[in-house]
Formats: sequence, structure tokens, C-alpha cells
Amino acid sequence: MRLLVPGRSGLPALADLDDADLFRAYASPCGRWVRCNMVTSLDGAATGADGRSGSINNEADHVVFEVLRALTHVVVVGAGTVRAEGYPPLAVKHSLLGMRRDHGLPDALPLVAVSNRGGVPPTLSGCRDGKALMAVPASAPGLDAARADIGDDNVIVCGDDEVDLRLLLDELHARGMDHVLTEGGPALLGSFLAAGAVDELCYTVVPQVVGSVARRTVGADGVPADLDLELLVEQDGTIMGRWFVRR
Repeated sequence: MRLLVPGRSGLPALADLDDADLFRAYASPCGRWVRCNMVTSLDGAATGADGRSGSINNEADHVVFEVLRALTHVVVVGAGTVRAEGYPPLAVKHSLLGMRRDHGLPDALPLVAVSNRGGVPPTLSGCRDGKALMAVPASAPGLDAARADIGDDNVIVCGDDEVDLRLLLDELHARGMDHVLTEGGPALLGSFLAAGAVDELCYTVVPQVVGSVARRTVGADGVPADLDLELLVEQDGTIMGRWFVRR
């Protein structure tokens, strides 16, 4: 993997990057920080023809994908995306655990599924050890069932009629989870942008064209945001970068 734009990483341009270099290049600022990681085709599709982002992921994307997870306290994903992509409870890649610990992060990586209805995705059902959390509004019809399924402590009620992402971030902060990574999908990213709750966008642009009617990476609720390029890396024609939201 080759560094094209080093930003504030302190690494030289055009350097070849190993995992330790990627940890340095993608490290979050101190304090509370929310970033979103998305993959897109050259024609702006968030998924392949099968409706899954997994069908446009490639080897280069997976490397950065695992590093970003290893650098975060918690991953927040829309419940629809959890179902579509088959998300299980998460674990940090074993080879990255040592560097994760060096950054003061715990071994566990909880997954928060965001749902206005409160239905627990099948892949998370019965997970009561804190690895799977649900974020739901007070009016969610599935609230009681979610509590019975994964446990009261693992269901975060934030908002009345729909999930209030600002309140969710406050609750995660209260639980010691300051570095938040959301992996979408597009609807959730749009909601994060509308709430002014995103500090950074990480995008992978894969060298393929999907065509058809594939979704874009930002849902209908998204609002315009100006971004500043922080970092750019490349491998085999795949471009991966960090963009900070301009405040």
C-alpha cells in the first residue's frame, strides 16, 4: 500500500505502508471523534448489483477496514445494514490487537445496531455479553422484545420517535466509548450528517463500475458538508482516503 498524500501522519509521501504505518496514518485525534467508513464504486454506487457493499469490497479495502475497526471503541451500524451484510458480533483482527492495546483501547469491540423499530437482527439475537447493543427510540415497538433478547443493559434508549444520534453518542461517551466508527449504511450516514455528528469520512473508491440503480453512499437525509482532504493511500488502483468535516 502506497501513501499518496501524507497529511499530518509524519510519514513520507510515496512510502510503502505496513500495518503499523496505517495505524499511525489513521489514528484519531484525542477526545470524542466520530468517523464513517464507506466503500464506493467509480460511478458512486454504495453496493454491488446484489445490494451488498461486500460485493464491491476488495483486498486493499479490507486492510484499511480492519485497521479502522482496531482504532475505535465501538462500531455503529444501521440495523438494516446489519441484516443485509450479515454482521455478527465483532472482534478485532488478532494481528492488530497489540497495536490496539498500545493506543489504550480495550480488546472488546462492541457493535451498536441502530433501529427505530427495535427489532434485533438475527445475527445478534441472544448476544448478552455486551458485544452487541441496540440503539432504539422510546416508542420502538420492539423495545421490550429487544431487552428480553439481548439484556436491558445492552439496549440504549435515545430519542422518542426516532433514534437521536446526539443522545446515542453521549451515552456511548458515558460508557467510555469516545472513538466511534459508523459503517453506514447510506441512510444512517445521511442521518449522522444531518445531525452534524460526523468529524471524518473515510472513503474507499474501488476501480469498477456498477451501473444499474445501486444506492449512493449518502442517504436522502444527508445535508451538504464541506470536507478537507487529510490522507490518501493507494493499492492496485484502489484509492482510500480520510476527509475531515470542515467546522
